Amino acid sequence: MQFHTSKSFILASASPRRKEIFARLNIPFDIVTSDVEETSVQATEVSQYVKEVALLKARDVAKKVPGRVVVGADTIVAKDNRLLHKPTSHDEAISHLRTLRGTAHEVLTAVAIIEENGEETTFVEKTKVIFKNVSDELIEAYVATGDPFDKAGGYGIQTEGVFLVDRIEGDYLNVVGLPLATLCEHLISLKLISL
Repeated sequence: MQFHTSKSFILASASPRRKEIFARLNIPFDIVTSDVEETSVQATEVSQYVKEVALLKARDVAKKVPGRVVVGADTIVAKDNRLLHKPTSHDEAISHLRTLRGTAHEVLTAVAIIEENGEETTFVEKTKVIFKNVSDELIEAYVATGDPFDKAGGYGIQTEGVFLVDRIEGDYLNVVGLPLATLCEHLISLKLISL
C-alpha cells in the first residue's frame, strides 16, 4: 500500500522497532530523538503517565525541528496499575518476568502527533498479553540473552520473549512499540497522509 503526503515527518524515537514499523507507511521521514527525562512525569493512572511521556518526547523534538510533523510514542507494561519499566539489572528482569508469568497484563502505547502549527493529537492503544506459566529455568535463560534490558516489562514479543507469551488480545504491533493501524487512521483523519 502506498500513502502520499506533502508533509515533512519526524519520528521522535530512537527505537529501531518503531522505525521499522513506521517505515511501513512508505512515506519519507527522519528520526530525531528527544533528550527528556521520562521519569520526570508524575501521574496516578498508567494511561495518563504514558500519554504524558509521549507528549513530552514529541514536544521536545518539535522545538528542535519547527515546521515538521512530529510523531512521538512511549510504550509501557502495566500489571495491576503498576508500571514495569525497563529492567536495570539481572535481578529486576527476573522479578518482572516472575510477576508476569501465568497472568495477564496490559501493554499501553501512547502516540503524540504534533502538527506544524503546534496542534496536538494523542491516543493510547492497549493490548492484553497473557503469559504462559513458564519455569524459572526458562526465565533465567531468556534474561541471560540480554534481550530484556531495553524493553518495557523486560521482554520483547518480537524476539525470544515470544516463548513466554501464551496469547494476546489486541494489536500485536502495539506490543512491539507502535500501533500502526490506529496511527494511520489518525494521520488520515488529520489529512496528514492520504491514499
